[in-house]
Amino acid sequence: MPTTRIAGYKFRFYSSAIFEPPHVHVIKGEKVAKIWLQPVAIQSNHGYHEAELNRILKLTQKHQTQLLEAWNDYFGQ
Repeated sequence: MPTTRIAGYKFRFYSSAIFEPPHVHVIKGEKVAKIWLQPVAIQSNHGYHEAELNRILKLTQKHQTQLLEAWNDYFGQ
């Protein structure tokens, strides 16, 4: 499972997600959020509070191109 580390978070995607729109699972400890990459938006959240989710969204926006490139490289798109 490809993982990119950004600011203490693991931005990860899974091979079973090939039929879904591009997204990442942002993991820190026991907390996980699923973030769509186009457009950047929260799909689900388990454990993050609002301020931390806002930080995650800003990081995702900032690194959107890099994350989409990793997604496309992995899934061959």
